[in-house]
Amino acid sequence: MIIETINLTKKYGNLTALDNLHLKIEDGECFGYIGPNGAGKTTTIKILATLLQPTWGEARVCGHVVGYESRKIRPLIGYVPDFFGAYEDMVVQEYLEFFASAYNITGQQRKRVVADVLELTDLSGKATALVDSLSRGMQQRLSVARVLLHDPKVLLMDEPASGLDPRARIEIRELLKELRNMGKTIIISSHILHELAELCTTVGILEEGKLLFHGTIAEIIRRVRLATRVCVKVAEQQDLAALMLQRLKHVRKVEQHNGALVVEMDSDTHDFSGVARALLDNNFRVREIKEEEVNLETAFMRLTKGIVQ
Repeated sequence: MIIETINLTKKYGNLTALDNLHLKIEDGECFGYIGPNGAGKTTTIKILATLLQPTWGEARVCGHVVGYESRKIRPLIGYVPDFFGAYEDMVVQEYLEFFASAYNITGQQRKRVVADVLELTDLSGKATALVDSLSRGMQQRLSVARVLLHDPKVLLMDEPASGLDPRARIEIRELLKELRNMGKTIIISSHILHELAELCTTVGILEEGKLLFHGTIAEIIRRVRLATRVCVKVAEQQDLAALMLQRLKHVRKVEQHNGALVVEMDSDTHDFSGVARALLDNNFRVREIKEEEVNLETAFMRLTKGIVQ
């Protein structure tokens, strides 16, 4: 087990930021950590990065206990905060060589490592640019390059795409995919849920310091699919179509939304051909019929609103 927390709790006065968190992350996983602002995501990541001490409970990284064996943990992790602190008077290569020396990487090895991480993060062309002159997206890539210098097993990334333009977000996402394919264990907190769905092998949903869910994307979607919902568009007489569909077996309710009928059926109903058949038999012209998509954003909204208990 690469990451494990047991009853992990962090209090700030009367505020409980983390409430008995139990979390397990396996070697090579890319774990997406999502939740509303103030849910406790950053607190968790800072504890794992050995920057905060828990109030009680335990956090382990690569088998080492945070607080007791922090010196053994730090060489094994790379922490990317949500805000990059620029070094105004350094160029990119000097910045990376400075941090490489902090990891006791010296001589020709340092030059090779710096060149390798510049290439991996697509910053070779900016090696002589001032760090402070880089765009926000390039600074985020430089922050990733910095934590890769010592080849850590675990990457802790707190909102790495925060404040980036669409192109920079895509570039960061592709870089993270490459790191995942290299076998790194990655914990990434983000509010950009569709990108986490593409990137992550597992996700955790946190609210008010409590872990509401931990599992794969497929598992979370199965959990929140409380009913089969079908979106139907008819050419005319939408009100009459809604009344007719409401009388069908297995139909719980019918709502009108954005020019369509949303037909909610029993959760164990997987065949909605009867809806189309009933409309056609009653001389309604069907323009479109499709099952409502349930994705990570839908799951997040339903879980954090307490729809799933």
